[in-house]
Amino acid sequence: MGKLTQAHIRAALTKPGRHHDGDGLILAVRESGQASWVARVQHDGARREFGLGSLRAVTLGAAREKAALVKAALVAGRDPHLALMPPKELTRTFREAALGFLEAKAADAKISDAKRRQQLSQLKTYAFPALGKLQVQSIDADAIAACLRPIWTRKPETGRKVRSLIIRTLRFARPDGALFSGTLGPAIADRLPAQPKRGNFEAMPYSDLPAFMARLADKGGMGALALRALILTAARSGEVRGAMWGEVDLDAAVWTVPAERMKARRAHRVPLSPPAIALFREAASIRRAGTDLIFPAASGKTLSDMTLTKALRDMHSPCTVHGFRSTFRDWTAEQTSLPGEIAEAALAHTVPNAVEAAYRRTDFFDKRRELMDAWAKFAVSAEGEDRKIVPIRR
Repeated sequence: MGKLTQAHIRAALTKPGRHHDGDGLILAVRESGQASWVARVQHDGARREFGLGSLRAVTLGAAREKAALVKAALVAGRDPHLALMPPKELTRTFREAALGFLEAKAADAKISDAKRRQQLSQLKTYAFPALGKLQVQSIDADAIAACLRPIWTRKPETGRKVRSLIIRTLRFARPDGALFSGTLGPAIADRLPAQPKRGNFEAMPYSDLPAFMARLADKGGMGALALRALILTAARSGEVRGAMWGEVDLDAAVWTVPAERMKARRAHRVPLSPPAIALFREAASIRRAGTDLIFPAASGKTLSDMTLTKALRDMHSPCTVHGFRSTFRDWTAEQTSLPGEIAEAALAHTVPNAVEAAYRRTDFFDKRRELMDAWAKFAVSAEGEDRKIVPIRR
């Protein structure tokens, strides 16, 4: 079989299939007419293929040169992907690659600005000091494990997030990233101790909540105010901290959290109880100019999650901010006669059964209003004397 010529290539574009140039170089033509170069190499008894680029971007001569580089690298025991990389890519540092990765993901609507800032902060704090100046091609499981070891058991959740960001950055930056990242996770795990077992978020017993809320109401600061709002609405921390005045209709007693700030990426209507409305009016009385946030930080930006946690710690409470959702769920189960799906809807949990989810068309808003009114009445009662609500009306 002879070598390919430009005439052969033009003819091949009308004939989907594989057209051989010799020495393992193949022009692969798809039904769509698109074509790309492939180097097929036999090495150590195994056949491997390496993509060399599209016909539009790589000439016949350049494809032959790339195929020769792949063969030479394999014979020399080197990574063929490195032989195909431009010199600049070979010297790119982890810091440069990570910033490029975050920039490439900037257009992803599913990632909030706050999440992007958090990812950059985690990289700067925990990854860049150890890995930032290293070339991406030199980073292996040992280097990553050494980077993560100081926080792996002390801050397990942060450690897992940083590990994910490191692996995703390398997958993005390295030409062999997809294959490399598949073995990297297990290799890192082999080099690190087991993390503490994750349990449920520490939750406050609901019987302790009224007294806690009374103490919290006497505590000043935006963190305490936001924490009270979180408890009264059973919302997630990010939903409360990112709440905007344009989302709240105090006359209709509804707070509508937009889809982009919801975990399930669906808008969620929260019925506001009278105590919740009073709290939002309290926030309005100290509204800060220059921001539409309901619970802004002193800088006018979004409160950090640690601000709410600090409010808890200042009151010597061992529970977590997220644990108040469990407190709400336990109270609903034990102190009301409402069906479980009403409480799940109030927590904005998705329906796990796909068939049930397809047929459910209601968000139980009116029933949730009854539930949230009762929850707030209990939470702000002096000793929680009004604990039960009447059975749901049929």
